[in-house]
Amino acid sequence: PAGDPDKGEMGLGAVPGRQAAFREGLALAVQYAKAVACPRIHLMAGRIPLGAERAAVAGEMETTFIENLRYAADILAQEDMIGLIEPINCRITDPRYFLNTPHQAAAILEKVGRPNLKLQLDIFHCQIMDGNLSRNLETYFPLIGHIQIAQVPGRHEPDSPGEVNFPYLFQLLESLGYSGYVGCEYTPKGDTEEGLGWLRSYWESRGLEHGKTEKAKE
Repeated sequence: PAGDPDKGEMGLGAVPGRQAAFREGLALAVQYAKAVACPRIHLMAGRIPLGAERAAVAGEMETTFIENLRYAADILAQEDMIGLIEPINCRITDPRYFLNTPHQAAAILEKVGRPNLKLQLDIFHCQIMDGNLSRNLETYFPLIGHIQIAQVPGRHEPDSPGEVNFPYLFQLLESLGYSGYVGCEYTPKGDTEEGLGWLRSYWESRGLEHGKTEKAKE
């Protein structure tokens, strides 16, 4: 749960004074995850308080986040689950979100020091905040537990007009040995199923569609 939407909350992990609510939400999320056999849970950091300066509250919020992440990691380890933290850009999507870049996330994960906490890297947010996508994927690959995609700036299908060369990035992920899911965190421009034509085209370009069919038959 992301907290109280009426109060403008979007996650509680790094919000001082909301530790009890974070723990209650985590327990509920674990129940849902077990019910649908999903081994990964996104632990949202939350927003800087209204009227506060980012620099003034960053230290306290990071301390709170680290404390909550360690607690979450211990709970998730009992269920053989992975906790994920996602940097969300503060230039377009959410100016007050605490966790903004993969660099910040990596530093926090190192301080937390739990192997079952990983980076949820959304290409959309990463491109807006930092660009340098190839190097960022290579640098942070050991920390990545989930990938999300959307074209920039429209946040539509990866083959829609925009800044990011997704076929290249998909091949890079394959060459790095990524075997996890790629989440389609975009808004379809039209029909959802028709919008997945980019995936069929990519499979065909890589000779993967036939291989998947044969594997399914086996």
